[in-house]
Amino acid sequence: MTRNAVLLAEHEPDSREALERHLRDDGFVVFGAGWTARALDLVERHAPDLVIAGEPGLCRVLRSGEPGRSWDRNVPVIVLTEPGADAVARVRALESGADDVVPRDVYLELLARVRALLRRVTLGQADVVEAGPVVVDHGARQIRVGERPVRVSAREFELAAKLASEPRRVFTKAELLRDVWGIRTNGIRTRTVDSHASRLRRKLEAAGAHDVVVNDWGVGYRLLD
Repeated sequence: MTRNAVLLAEHEPDSREALERHLRDDGFVVFGAGWTARALDLVERHAPDLVIAGEPGLCRVLRSGEPGRSWDRNVPVIVLTEPGADAVARVRALESGADDVVPRDVYLELLARVRALLRRVTLGQADVVEAGPVVVDHGARQIRVGERPVRVSAREFELAAKLASEPRRVFTKAELLRDVWGIRTNGIRTRTVDSHASRLRRKLEAAGAHDVVVNDWGVGYRLLD
């Protein structure tokens, strides 16, 4: 893997070329792809630090995987939206598994989000939180069950860290969307929190932690029962 390597999957040539040029000028190694199949080949071959996807469908494939393919399903993904996209479009992108959503026409915002996401992945906070069988290591950006590391996406890590901060408190879905995803729903119904919580629970259970990421029906989630 090349340090600060970014896969840019954008079907519109002018937009892709402009973004590639700007990202390279700002010190990133950029792999460009104009269609999904090419993007999947590149993410498997080069293992980029981050993926910028021009449409949510690529994010869904990256998260679900494909038979015989071996890319990192937890790679951070930013989905680009159309200029002026409403909250519904942003929520749908997040539901596809995106870690962040940015308008495709605002490069400075995209650059800031890329740097912030890479910084959260590589640095984080220098403390360790133990909550029952779950250990959240902010310094290493790692989740462990006992001594066993659990591979999670950047957003799954943020969700686990939030729940572990008060492991027996029920965080409402609106709180989690605001504090983990940085969005306010304003009444919009979304299953973003549920899908991420379900994936996080499955990964923790596979590592040996049971009765974790508990769904308080109709309210939200707590880490421990």
